[in-house]
Amino acid sequence: MRLIERFFKEPRWGVHPDDHKRPAADVPLRMLPQPARVHMPLQQHVGGAARPVVLVGQKVLKGQLLAQSQGNISAPIHASVSGTVTAIAEVTAPHPSGLGFAAITIESDFADRWIDTDPVADPFALAPEEIARRTAAAGVVGLGGATFPAAVKFVLGRRLGVRTLIVNGGECEPYVSSDDRIMRDFPEQVVDGARIIMHAIGADESLVGIEDNKPEAIAAMTKAAAAFPEVKIRPVPARYPMGSDKQLIQTLTGKEVPADARAAEVGVLVHNVSTCAAVHKAIRLGQPLVERIVTINGAAVTAPGNLFAPLGTLVDELLAFCGLAQAPARLILGGPMMGTLLRHGRVPLVKGASGILAFDAVEAAVPEVGPCIRCGSCTRACPMGLLPLEMAAHIRSGDLDGAVGYSLSDCISCGCCAYVCPSHIPLVQYFSHAKGELSARERAKLRTEAGKRLAEARLARLERDAREKAEVAARRKAERAAVKARVPAPQPQPQEAST
Repeated sequence: MRLIERFFKEPRWGVHPDDHKRPAADVPLRMLPQPARVHMPLQQHVGGAARPVVLVGQKVLKGQLLAQSQGNISAPIHASVSGTVTAIAEVTAPHPSGLGFAAITIESDFADRWIDTDPVADPFALAPEEIARRTAAAGVVGLGGATFPAAVKFVLGRRLGVRTLIVNGGECEPYVSSDDRIMRDFPEQVVDGARIIMHAIGADESLVGIEDNKPEAIAAMTKAAAAFPEVKIRPVPARYPMGSDKQLIQTLTGKEVPADARAAEVGVLVHNVSTCAAVHKAIRLGQPLVERIVTINGAAVTAPGNLFAPLGTLVDELLAFCGLAQAPARLILGGPMMGTLLRHGRVPLVKGASGILAFDAVEAAVPEVGPCIRCGSCTRACPMGLLPLEMAAHIRSGDLDGAVGYSLSDCISCGCCAYVCPSHIPLVQYFSHAKGELSARERAKLRTEAGKRLAEARLARLERDAREKAEVAARRKAERAAVKARVPAPQPQPQEAST
């Protein structure tokens, strides 16, 4: 009976991969020596790229604004070192394509001189709007990987009357332990940041979800939150992808976020533990987001661990500091389940990069793909309750609309289905390909509709011009006729008699 009760009470989704977090997670946090140069990409967030406000040759201080946000969904970029701007040009993007994107390069003067900051002694005396403004100005985005501008979520949460803040300390990705370290080393910053966010959105409570395979983090966070009853530490089962917003919300609150809804619409807002610490620095210290903790791990790394590093540092420099036992067979930015494959290490560290993994040949080995045996393992593992085998079958046959009918858009690309597949079918690649094709189709449709609207507008304009010309011509003809009618007709002259 106990087994039956457990079967029905425990969530029947997700997987339990070997976490590979130790010994990297247990090595004390190290400070990366200041790099000789950094490359600050203008696109380190969801939304529009930031616009440069500095010039080549300009001297800058650490924390100085380099590029300002553009549009409602965007974030500014700040200097992570003091020095001289030497270039505003393309660098390799952290993307499997290896394409370039714009970045500002700073040659360090190694002085580490900060701008004059504007610290706040009592953030709770500030208006919520001021907290959102300062957070936005500091360039704080979601550091769990989503990189959505944090201040935008503050405004949304307050507008929708969110009462519960969930602080995501799940960190379910194997190998990665940067959130674990920030909870161990800076728990007071995380708790204070969570309380500031609660004030900004008007929440009554904060639930900090931490996977139970992180006992040291749970202990440190429990001690830091002891004086604040509104901040509750909640251990959750270590199960991938527990760190996904919807799964963590359901585990902690029992609320299920509808497929077409946002978490704020069910009264909940989710922020990562590292994001909370960044909010603490932005408000309490007046410091913009210019550095982060990043995990360096993998069998090719000699001394794996976590580094506190300036943004814009090249991946090659991070790996060189930790040492490489051999050339990596595969480089991954993030975790192995949802991370980004890198072509090389000449890629800058960005805000959303929680880890750099250097795999050897054994870790990077790809099993041979076999035929689907319709065992249903992928369906049981899917945290979104989808039917991966049916979606994949439609995609293989070219029926993308059929895959959409099986809720392809709800797939979070967590990789659980591919992980448990006994035939090693790359299901996530199928789904990513299909999403890309559907996005391209939608863009083509929008372009066609835009072209059609332009053509219709041109035709309407030509018809309007023709009508106006005809009306002008008719009016002028009428005016000439009227003038002609008012002028008396010439009288015939009498003829002289002939002699």
